Amino acid sequence: MTTLADLHALMARLGHPVLAGAVPSPARFADGTPYRFEIPSVEGPEVLEAVVAEADRLDVPVRRVSQGSGVMMLSDAEIVTMARMGAERGIEVNLFLGPRAAWDTGGQAKVTQAVGAAARGNTMVAACVADASRACELGIRSLLVGDLGTLEVLGTLRADGTLPSSLVLKTSVLLPLTNGPTAAILERLGASTLNVGTDLTVPHLAEIRAATGLPIDLYLEVPDDQGGFVRFYEVAEIVRAVAPVYLKMGLRNAPNIYPSGGHLGAVPRELGRERVRRAALVQRLLEELDPELAKSAATDRRPRDLGVPEV
Repeated sequence: MTTLADLHALMARLGHPVLAGAVPSPARFADGTPYRFEIPSVEGPEVLEAVVAEADRLDVPVRRVSQGSGVMMLSDAEIVTMARMGAERGIEVNLFLGPRAAWDTGGQAKVTQAVGAAARGNTMVAACVADASRACELGIRSLLVGDLGTLEVLGTLRADGTLPSSLVLKTSVLLPLTNGPTAAILERLGASTLNVGTDLTVPHLAEIRAATGLPIDLYLEVPDDQGGFVRFYEVAEIVRAVAPVYLKMGLRNAPNIYPSGGHLGAVPRELGRERVRRAALVQRLLEELDPELAKSAATDRRPRDLGVPEV
């Protein structure tokens, strides 16, 4: 009869041990920092401008912003403006890739989020590649990928020189990542940074860290449609166990603004400002809970592992 201990031993032999707790991760970003702040849902130049201004006002070191509506929802001028702002400030500007199942004519994505970011058919994969090529031509060096096959295609194109070698491929929270073996697969397919499930415990996160050296992206405050959790008081424990980690500041009790545009008025800008304020609250709390972690501020304005736009 196979016991639980036997199964745990098997997982350890396969390189994916089951952890009851977490040990401190010695890994760091290229600039020596264990964590960075990421502000998601930065949907265009006006939102980015508001986020940067609020980060300056509150003295929050925002190193990455990400956008959810997709490259296809931005004009060339908007992408170029965002790229220039990112280059000037040393901020990675991450844009989501093109069409997705949730916005397509199919029915499955209307009843489950599990396939919402999937690319339906090879034509949709090709459209994602077109989005990637256009964004890179306009200076962007970081893309958000929600489809497994598209990730492999983009990884191949980056390896053969069709796409820039410096291109960051960030997996989406819509591409489920909840365990170490899946993290290892995504890394092999070309991912540069891994967006993990929003409801994972610290031991779960430590198991993923044990499986990969890639940076992990984790929502500390989670949008309602992804669970609505607020995990501020876990921040020190998470950073110690998972470093290097991007701390993503979503918002609970906020509207879904995808796809974004002028029809939403000031809402995206105000949501961006509030996400920065949330990051300031987390920074203060981290300084209280673990001053040594909080003091590890970056000095390198453009570290080699950050997908800062090239303009």
